[in-house]
Amino acid sequence: MSNNYLIEVCAANIQSAIAAQKGGAKRIELVDNLFEGGTTPSFATIKKVRELLDIKVNVMIRPRGSDFFYDDLEYEIMQNDILKCKDMGVDGVVFGILKPDGTVDTDRTKKLVELAWPMSTTFHRAFDVTSDPFNALEDIISCEVERLLTAGQKNTVPEGMDL
Repeated sequence: MSNNYLIEVCAANIQSAIAAQKGGAKRIELVDNLFEGGTTPSFATIKKVRELLDIKVNVMIRPRGSDFFYDDLEYEIMQNDILKCKDMGVDGVVFGILKPDGTVDTDRTKKLVELAWPMSTTFHRAFDVTSDPFNALEDIISCEVERLLTAGQKNTVPEGMDL
C-alpha cells in the first residue's frame, strides 16, 4: 500500500528551505520571524527561494506579529504582498484575519482568496485563537480557503488533537 503523505516544512530562511527540499519535503511554508509566530519574508528571500527550489513554495502573508486584527493600512500591505508573490511565481499564500471579537473576517478573507487566485490559499493558526472554532471553520470554508493550518486551538498539535 502506498501512502499519499505530503511533507511540508516551515522554513524560516533560505538555508532551511534548501535543507527541506534535500530532506524530501514536497512543499515549504516560507516565513520570517518565527519567534513572533511568523511574518512575511523579504521579497529578495522569496525570489531566491523560488529560483532555487523545485518544490512548492507557500509564503506567509502577515505584516507583523502579535494579534490577527489588521487595520486598513496593514490589510493593504497584505494585498500588495499577495500580488508580489503571484508575480514571483509562488505556489500559495498563508494568511489569517480575525475581527476583534475573535471571529473570522470573512469579507477580507474572501477578497484575499480572490486576489490570490490561482495560487493556493491556507488559513493559518489565527484559527487557533478564534472564539468559536466550529463557526470559524464554516466561515473559512465559505470563503473558499483551500487548507487550514491548526494545532486544535492549543500550543501544539498533540495537545489539540481532541478538537
